[in-house]
Amino acid sequence: MSLVSRTPPPCRIRAEKFRYGVGPNWAERVACDAVSRSSLFGVKKRVVGSSSLSWNAENGAWALGFGASGCKRLGHFIVAASPPTEDAIIATEPLTKEDLVDYLASGCKPREAWRIGTEHEKFGFEIDTLRPMKYGQIADLLNSLAERFDWDKIMEGDKIIGLQQGKQSISLEPGGQFELSGAPLETLHQTCAEVNSHLYQVKAVAEELGIGFLGIGFQPKWGLKDIPIMPKGRYEIMRNYMPKVGSLGLDMMFRTCTVQVNLDFSSESDMIRKFRAGLALQPIATALFANSPFTEGKPNGYLSMRSHIWKDTDKNRTGMLPFVFDDSFGFEQYVDYALDVPMYFVYRKKKYIDCTGMSFRDFLVGKLPSIPGELPTLNDWENHLTTIFPEVRLKRYLEMRGADGGPWRRLCALPAFWVGLLYDDVALQNVLDMTSDWTEEEREMLRNEVPITGLKTPFRDGLLRHVAEDVVNLAKCGLERRGYKETGFLREVAEVVRTGVTPAEKLLDLYHGKWVGNVDPVYEELLY
Repeated sequence: MSLVSRTPPPCRIRAEKFRYGVGPNWAERVACDAVSRSSLFGVKKRVVGSSSLSWNAENGAWALGFGASGCKRLGHFIVAASPPTEDAIIATEPLTKEDLVDYLASGCKPREAWRIGTEHEKFGFEIDTLRPMKYGQIADLLNSLAERFDWDKIMEGDKIIGLQQGKQSISLEPGGQFELSGAPLETLHQTCAEVNSHLYQVKAVAEELGIGFLGIGFQPKWGLKDIPIMPKGRYEIMRNYMPKVGSLGLDMMFRTCTVQVNLDFSSESDMIRKFRAGLALQPIATALFANSPFTEGKPNGYLSMRSHIWKDTDKNRTGMLPFVFDDSFGFEQYVDYALDVPMYFVYRKKKYIDCTGMSFRDFLVGKLPSIPGELPTLNDWENHLTTIFPEVRLKRYLEMRGADGGPWRRLCALPAFWVGLLYDDVALQNVLDMTSDWTEEEREMLRNEVPITGLKTPFRDGLLRHVAEDVVNLAKCGLERRGYKETGFLREVAEVVRTGVTPAEKLLDLYHGKWVGNVDPVYEELLY
């Protein structure tokens, strides 16, 4: 028995996974201005003053629940730490490669079901000392968020490691970086409102604990020895493995923050087109959002240290994936690639079993040395896919992974950039036409040079800035054609290409000027 029917249409729709309805007046109620900080405070006061986003399963819609306004608060639940999803079907026969291909293909959905999922990480720090917040402080923060804003707790053993509320979750990266994984939403107004709601909640609790949050791509002041280690089993396995496969893997784990957007596709051919466009333009996103020029209090020689770090983290699971541009590329070819990426772990009986360097191909036939005779489930496959880190990642959706973390305005700008390019047929075709003759060597050159020189990177007969201007204009036109009045969210990146000055370069100017060689003011400059 196959886990997934082998006689479906080319792409299957799992309706229960994608019923993300929204109320008719959502945009009017919670739309935010992506440019004005004062507008953000207005949204807080008007909409999110004591609220939380929650999923109403009865009517299939997102709603704002007001915890302090007399409405009944939801009961709290404890969610045991577990892989991202649970298998809905029990296997009676071993998984095959075809099942793994079918799993990726099951992400296809019609255009009307396409959604926007935004994820962002940020550094928490003690306001008085600027030191990274410790796990105990993080636990207090998570517990307070759960009590005040109706989040369910996610536990690993007796440790709180995250929160969940509807389709949103809060999780901890290895060094305590605080991540919101947003719900799949229909418009950028909803996405930005979700970000604002999250930041309001976090700030409301964190300020009472003497904690602030910093929007930057790389830890600007503290060394690895100063970063706390989160009590999550998978991170211990990764921490031991990283130094064996690269020199900067621990920096990636403990000292980087990113913002990314997850986007849908309608078919295998649509996935291929979006994957190729995303990979080709990922260095432009890296340049536009470059925001990590400091290491341990000094300029590090990069505009995006975060992006540079991925170059020497683990070459088996990172990079620009040149095979995506091959004529033969599709779901099956990505499965072949993923099967050859060495494993990290298997999750069994609420424990992570170290499988570093082992083969998922061996796992498929019960020959995994750590658990001989054990066969994988789709949970194991999904977990394995999360341990692969290319510039664009395929799961049952596509993840755009090239941008540094940044202040709140840029958290709304990143999804706007990619939605305008990839969710509009005209813009997408223009991108593919623009990049069709870019060679593998040129794409790799941009990947290598942009972290250092940003928009000033030479490209063909000009600078990357000139290409970026055209790309941002394509994104703007794509958003206009969507008809949701979303182009305002692009103002941040439009200003970057207009001036040619990346966020990192602005920080460096402050460091060498107003800050007189002291990096500490960045904690105020980029404070959420």
